[in-house]
Amino acid sequence: MDGSLILFNIFNPPVLFFFLGMIAVFVKSDLEIPQPLPKLFSLYLLLAIGFKGGYELAKSGLTTEVVLSLLAAILMACLVPIYTFFILRFKLDDYNAAAIAAAYGSISAVTFITASSFLEKIQIPYGGHMVAALALMESPAIIVGLILIRVFAAKKDSEVEFSWSKVLHEAFLNGSVFLLVGSLIIGMLTGAKGWEKLEPFTQGIFYGVLTFFLLDMGLLAARRIKDLQKTGSFLVGFSILIPILNAFVGILLAKALGFTVGNALLFAVLCASASYIAVPAAMRLTIPEANPSLYVSMALALTFPFNIIIGIPLYLEIIKLMGVGV
Repeated sequence: MDGSLILFNIFNPPVLFFFLGMIAVFVKSDLEIPQPLPKLFSLYLLLAIGFKGGYELAKSGLTTEVVLSLLAAILMACLVPIYTFFILRFKLDDYNAAAIAAAYGSISAVTFITASSFLEKIQIPYGGHMVAALALMESPAIIVGLILIRVFAAKKDSEVEFSWSKVLHEAFLNGSVFLLVGSLIIGMLTGAKGWEKLEPFTQGIFYGVLTFFLLDMGLLAARRIKDLQKTGSFLVGFSILIPILNAFVGILLAKALGFTVGNALLFAVLCASASYIAVPAAMRLTIPEANPSLYVSMALALTFPFNIIIGIPLYLEIIKLMGVGV
């Protein structure tokens, strides 16, 4: 593996600010991001990446690669929770196994954004339709996780009940999915004229907002590290090894479908990332028996930093070795 890619990624300013946030917690600094701001940063990033994706999709149109990418995204969002659930059942009860599996079947938008920033810096092009893949991968994992609970936990506990209307509402209409899809559609509808008007907002300040957001994520991740003491070595290993496995499966699929290098990396990152926002919100509502400190701390304190520091350049190196996009 080319170590220079890891160093290049680490010395990316937003990633360095992520480390700064972690260091602030470790040295017990009183650094704090006022609470309304991280939510605003998150909404801005979703709006900006969605709008840009819609604009790029309007330019490219629905090509064969676009359609295949979207179908592959849905397939992986359904497949990952299933096989990770059965791996997790060796050590955990069905509730926690399903909640963690759903988190790892879903995606981290900020990991995707960091990967797209990495591609832009090393000048590897990618398609805007990958944002549509991002939007499509959030909800299926939640639904699959809940189906797994209904199938397996219901056999042991006759009192297990779900409100499917709440489940579907949370899966498809939670704020992050709604804003991302809505921004994507608006970007498609307004095309080049809309992009020209909003470019100073959606691009000009994008990396500044991403930097502030990753600073806050560093603070959160460092605070969650204490929770990892409760997970044991099995879940710590799972948090690192399963993303690599998921990325490898995604790269194999990308090679089979003829993805370009940039699109293959973003697809691999989507497969490898884990949700620490949308899925935890849904799991707390629908599977209160699962322990949030497990799936939130695993996704946020281990998988997220691993992916943005080591995972992204590692997956790119695997893509090159496998000759994807050649």
